[in-house]
Amino acid sequence: MTPQRSAKRESASRARGTASLVGVIMGSKSDLKYLQPGIDLLQELQVAHEVRIVSAHRTPDWMFEYAGTAEARGIEVIIAAAGGAAHLPGMVAAKTVVPVLGVPIPATLLNGLDSLLSIVQMPKGVPVGTLAIGEPGALNAALLATSIVSIARPELRERLREWRARRTAEVLNAIEITRNAEST
Repeated sequence: MTPQRSAKRESASRARGTASLVGVIMGSKSDLKYLQPGIDLLQELQVAHEVRIVSAHRTPDWMFEYAGTAEARGIEVIIAAAGGAAHLPGMVAAKTVVPVLGVPIPATLLNGLDSLLSIVQMPKGVPVGTLAIGEPGALNAALLATSIVSIARPELRERLREWRARRTAEVLNAIEITRNAEST
C-alpha cells in the first residue's frame, strides 16, 4: 500500500471515530503470516489497530513519516516486525517516543536469531521492547500492547483479564482431563 492510499484509509477511519491505538508494521508482506496471530488477538480483544508494510530499506521516507506521525495520529504502541538485519523496529524507535515492540521474523537461514540479536542490541537511549521470534513473539507483542493501551481503558483491561482467565481455565481443564485419563 502506498503512503497516499494508507493516509486515505486512516482519514476514513478517523471520520468514523475509530482511530487506531496500536500500529502493527512489518518490513515485508511475507512477515504477515508470523504476525497474524497477534493481529487476530488484537481483533478478538477489540483493540483499534492498523496494519501496514513499512520497509526500513525499501521505503525509508515512508518509515520516517509513519514513525514521525504516529503519536499525533493517536498511536500509543507500535509493534514492528522485521527479519534479517531487522532495522525497522530500531529505526522507528529512533523517530518516535511511542513505545516500540520488536518482533524478530525467521526470514533467513539463521531462523530469526540474526533478527533477534539485531533488535535486542539497541544502543542506550533508543529502547525497543524485544519479543520472541515469530508467531509467539507476535502474540505476546499483541498482549503487551493491549496491556499498555488498557491502562487508561478499564473496559479493555477487563477484556484482557477475561482472555487470560480463559487461558487459565483451558490449562486447568487439560490437567483435569489428564488426571481423569490416568485414573481410568
